[in-house]
Amino acid sequence: MTAYRIKDVARINRRTLPEDTDPGYEFKYIDIGAVDGLGNIDIPNGHVTFAAAPSRARRLAPSGAVIASTVRTYLGAIAVVPSSQDPLAFSTGFAILEAEPKIESRFLGYYCRSQPFIQEIVARSTGVSYPAINASEIGDLTIPLPSLEYQRRIADFLDTEIARIDTLAAAMNSQDVALKQRRLRVLDFAWEHAPGTPLARLGYLSSLVTSGSRGWGDFVSDTGPLFFRSANLHPDRVQPKLTNLAYVQIPGTVSSEAQRSRIESGDVLVGITGANAGWVCMANDDVAGGHVSQHVCLVRPDKQRINGDWLAFLIASPATQGKLMGNQYGGTKTQLSLPDIRDIRIPVLSIDQQVRLACSIKRQIDAIDRQRLLRQRQLALLTERRQALITAAVTGQFDVSTASGRNVTDGVSA
Repeated sequence: MTAYRIKDVARINRRTLPEDTDPGYEFKYIDIGAVDGLGNIDIPNGHVTFAAAPSRARRLAPSGAVIASTVRTYLGAIAVVPSSQDPLAFSTGFAILEAEPKIESRFLGYYCRSQPFIQEIVARSTGVSYPAINASEIGDLTIPLPSLEYQRRIADFLDTEIARIDTLAAAMNSQDVALKQRRLRVLDFAWEHAPGTPLARLGYLSSLVTSGSRGWGDFVSDTGPLFFRSANLHPDRVQPKLTNLAYVQIPGTVSSEAQRSRIESGDVLVGITGANAGWVCMANDDVAGGHVSQHVCLVRPDKQRINGDWLAFLIASPATQGKLMGNQYGGTKTQLSLPDIRDIRIPVLSIDQQVRLACSIKRQIDAIDRQRLLRQRQLALLTERRQALITAAVTGQFDVSTASGRNVTDGVSA
């Protein structure tokens, strides 16, 4: 194979929307967030006019061109432009590569998705929080090219094999969606055994409904009691998320506030601000002794009347979430108030009934979560295999004329 510089076999950023474009010209705008690490482009449904579009909506690319993000390069936002009946404009945060006669456009697309190319771009990027690379530097990268005929064979092979992998991944994603729906139905099981049961406000059935104090971000430290934030809640689990933990060193001047916000095992914790509003978990020994932030509501149920596990499942149920989320207020930032939490209506069941329901729900949820975890692991392996297959094929690690691709080892490196 002969090595070429990319700029010798592809045109870079050849087409742009000029500044004198008709202000009423309509197109669909693709920004960097619309491209994922698998090379998929989320094309928006709506159009924008040139006058209303962001000033960075200037890059034009024909079908088959490669778009490669030049910012946050570690995300691997690289894709091939699909056919579209609508005009597409891309962010200036992309480098647009258009294949010239020496290179098959599909081969170029696959090579730019390969591990060596992505690693080289990341290695050449500068900046810590927002690493970036210039399009000219991408042009200076080398690409080893076999004959044009063999490039087409590689592209044909990968088209077939990647389609097979993507079909399998789509089936697994569909199974995961079905499991999510089944999980929601199980959560509503907490209500199904309470038809016609009298309801009481959660505030009447709890000894404490509170949240953390403002300004405690100043006390965050590497040591001390746990500082339980909304980031420690899961969207679809009632266990605390024990990653990226924060801690607080609490001064004596706020000792009374510290006592009020202190978590006990059996408390129910609910997110009340931002995207995590409504997310809920049951406090266990892992978080007991910590303190909730101002973005988390702490509910301490009366243990003589309410079982904490059952309450957590009840709040997480679609029936309760639908009512609770209807009480959100605020503009761009979703928020729940403490009165919203206190006003949740709870079926008045015996403790024995609550415990039986909680145990039944937990068994079913655990079984579903195990199946979902298996699907997620399988999807991760498929993603690794997809990347390994692309890398091995475009770097000549096997002969695509005779290979099926099924024996390529996951994680193969160039």
